[in-house]
Amino acid sequence: MLSKIKSLALMGIDGYVVLVETDISNGLPSFDMVGLGDTAVKESKERVRAAIKNAGFKFHVNRITVNLAPADKKKEGSAFDLPIALGILAATGQLKGDDIGKSAFLGELSLDGGIKPVKGILPMTISAKENGIKNIFLPVENADEAAVVSDINIYPAKSIKDVVNHLNGIERIERYFADRENIFKYDISYDIDFSDVKGQQAVKRALEVAASGGHNLIMIGGPGCGKTMIARRLPTILPSMTFEEALEVTKIHSIAGVLPEKTALITQRPFRAPHYTISSASLTGGGRIPKPGEISLAHYGVLFLDELPEFNRNALEVLRQPLEDGVVTISRVNATLTYPARATLICAANPCKCGNYLEPSKECTCTPKQIQQYLGKISGPLLDRIDLHIEVSSISYKELDSKEESEKSQDIRKRVNRTRKIQQERYQGLNIYSNAELSPSMIKKYCKLDDKCKSILENAFERLGLSARAHGRILKVARTIADMEESKNIKTNHLLEAIQYRSLDRK
Repeated sequence: MLSKIKSLALMGIDGYVVLVETDISNGLPSFDMVGLGDTAVKESKERVRAAIKNAGFKFHVNRITVNLAPADKKKEGSAFDLPIALGILAATGQLKGDDIGKSAFLGELSLDGGIKPVKGILPMTISAKENGIKNIFLPVENADEAAVVSDINIYPAKSIKDVVNHLNGIERIERYFADRENIFKYDISYDIDFSDVKGQQAVKRALEVAASGGHNLIMIGGPGCGKTMIARRLPTILPSMTFEEALEVTKIHSIAGVLPEKTALITQRPFRAPHYTISSASLTGGGRIPKPGEISLAHYGVLFLDELPEFNRNALEVLRQPLEDGVVTISRVNATLTYPARATLICAANPCKCGNYLEPSKECTCTPKQIQQYLGKISGPLLDRIDLHIEVSSISYKELDSKEESEKSQDIRKRVNRTRKIQQERYQGLNIYSNAELSPSMIKKYCKLDDKCKSILENAFERLGLSARAHGRILKVARTIADMEESKNIKTNHLLEAIQYRSLDRK
């Protein structure tokens, strides 16, 4: 007999429907799997055989052929265990029911017939809804994640026996509901806060500018001056996530298998801080069937690269295209996939090898040539994609011991949200959401300068020896500073502040 059971698989951050076709015929006993399945899929034969027997069903000793259609797409993972087992039971007459054709099934089987959780449930559930599937049967542990998607019936099951009993009308599984509004709420209760940072007002101002305009930033300062501490607090002042942003971030983390337990939806902006020994494949994504890398896991959040000059040059160079386009494309023999990578890049670096070059109280042991070589490890094309450069100096004991209360993150975030709203209204319909994304033609339109500002900018280029790449970056940052003050036009004070954030461009 022949049976057809629907399941789902992943291609990038999107899911697609897989039809599990099972044919059972007379002949020498065998169990063949076709349809470009990976090792985990092929090994499902033994899991399915044991699960069917141990769940109290009969496993017929016949010629069994299972096809995963479409057969030209590579499939991976253990989520096909449940639909394969149900296909065998349906083909042998042990499973009946009108809901089978309207349903999709996902789950890894244990040898006793239990159903274990799988990754990538959210994008697969979205795909099921888009393809007109009404019901989805999946592991209990994945129910919260799937229930985020509206207009689809979620049936969490503990074992294959529960699914069969439901479909045969013996004992129904209760449909799972989730309070989507309660799941998606602006959770601003961070363990860390900007008020923890003593002093460093100029640096905190620079990070507020970066958050307000979506700008990339680099901090240059000696060891222990607070670069990492400040960077880790940037997500606490970034704009509140929309539901669509939260959905996309959750999809990426679900596919990568790093979604925290009992988390239906990620509502806080991600912060990723890979070590400088990371490879280029881990940074951008890779594998036989490419998985998301750190730049994609930081989507709509922060990618923090500490000790920037220590990173492998090749690893840094692969960031150039994602930072420019907001996506990363990975090509492999099996597939070419594109993952979103719209992250804010925050970098930190020592000014020299010993780290004391900018410290007046400490002696730098590096020669001028060594200092130049150390910062020279950061390539010009990468710096070209960083809008703000800020020098971070050590703070005094008086500042550390100060009892004065610093401004809290939630107060800064209110200003950032207000500034981003101005930009969203200005760029409505242009498919950009912040000043950092302005193209050269848009800069001409939205970053106009009066004669006085033009004179200041020209004088800055001549006196400070700024490079050509600094021009567009200065105008973008000046536009953000003007928005922070709710000014329609860029004024001289906005331009002067933007110019001082280009220290590494000085010849």
